[in-house]
Amino acid sequence: MDTSLPRRTFLKGLGTLMALPLLESVAVGPLIAAAGSTAAAAAGAAPRRMAFIYVPNGANMPDWTPKQVGADFELPFILEPLKEHRSDFSVLSGLTQDAGRAGKDGAGDHARASATWLTSTRIRKTNGVDIHAGVSADQFTAQHVGKGTRFSSLELGCDRGQTSGNCDSGYSCAYSYNIAWRTPSAPLPPEVDPALAFERLFGGTDLKETEEQRARRVRYQKSVLDYVMEDAKTLNAKLGRTDQRKLDEYLTGVRDLERRIESAKKIELQLPGAQRPTGIPRDADGKVDFQAHSRLMLDIMVLAFRTDSTRVATFVMKHDGSDEKYMQIGVRDGHHELSHHQNDEEKRKKIAQINRFHMEQFSYFLGKLKSVQEGEGTLLDNSMIVYGSGLADGNQHAHSDLPILLAGRGGGSIASGRHIRYAKETPMANLFLSMMDRMGMSSERFGDSTGRLGQLTT
Repeated sequence: MDTSLPRRTFLKGLGTLMALPLLESVAVGPLIAAAGSTAAAAAGAAPRRMAFIYVPNGANMPDWTPKQVGADFELPFILEPLKEHRSDFSVLSGLTQDAGRAGKDGAGDHARASATWLTSTRIRKTNGVDIHAGVSADQFTAQHVGKGTRFSSLELGCDRGQTSGNCDSGYSCAYSYNIAWRTPSAPLPPEVDPALAFERLFGGTDLKETEEQRARRVRYQKSVLDYVMEDAKTLNAKLGRTDQRKLDEYLTGVRDLERRIESAKKIELQLPGAQRPTGIPRDADGKVDFQAHSRLMLDIMVLAFRTDSTRVATFVMKHDGSDEKYMQIGVRDGHHELSHHQNDEEKRKKIAQINRFHMEQFSYFLGKLKSVQEGEGTLLDNSMIVYGSGLADGNQHAHSDLPILLAGRGGGSIASGRHIRYAKETPMANLFLSMMDRMGMSSERFGDSTGRLGQLTT
């Protein structure tokens, strides 16, 4: 180890700031050192991260729920894409969001499903400006741990958030499209453009400078790496062989992601009526390529975690109530329409196909996290990733026994690879409290929690 190596945070060049991954040749991790956070971090331990990935309209539960409890469960149809990650996640059955139920508010289960998924708080039924939910689990955590990173949290998705209008039986669109809430009246809409998300990670801290940098890069068709390469070469000469390889792999990954975003921009520019280039991938007919889009956004989340730019993130595949048609897998019916299947077996099969397609994207994400070595483990080992929906069976608008997965080992604090069945009506907020504990927080209560979630370590 070169102990004379300065504890760097970024590669720098002409307004571009590129955070580095954790390197062994540096005494502590890049942003850990800058933040001066916990004692464990100061000793060189990898930070813990948490992320929440939302899928809409529930699931075809017979194709989701394993029949066996414990470590020897068989993967049902929807979970089969996770076969290679069999020991890296657990299925958590029995969790409930009671706040999502109708009560005296009547219809609007899709809006309540989204808005209560991370808040565990009953929302005010309104389609006006007087929206009121609760602080979401990600933001509650970010307020405590976000000071140690460049961004306190990152909100991404494939479905641009809305903050006004009537989207579901008298509920504001703010409820339907957003799962992250900074305050009870301030949702955080997800960024859906990979190009803008990429610029946020690697642009300068001065917004005006970032715009100038972006314009210069477009004008000269240069990569963000072109501006930091001199700095990278200087750093590389001071690194050991392992870190040189790690830095090369990281920069190669950034270059690949940037090229994919640029390819999406070129397609966008060829479309008639396009007002400005974006990084949202589209096919030759101008329709959004959901798989390519979701994977670009998930790759950006991996980069954000890998560089310790943030330790808290959310990702919305589609908002609850979405009637997206998944032509890529041959499903021409709208998702929301199918979710009201009325026990029609053909419709249920199509729902399961959509659920499985979403799971394929999640499997891709887990694979990317596992490919990054961090100390004696991987980036996935040091993370806690919750995947699921605010509804179970969409036909019944059920808010109990939700389809929930927990991936990652939380820095060695979670035993994965099991199907755990909790007692009926176990609040999902109990899971959030357990995750917060592992993020170094100490909260007595969150939402409608009744305690910590057991069985995560045994």
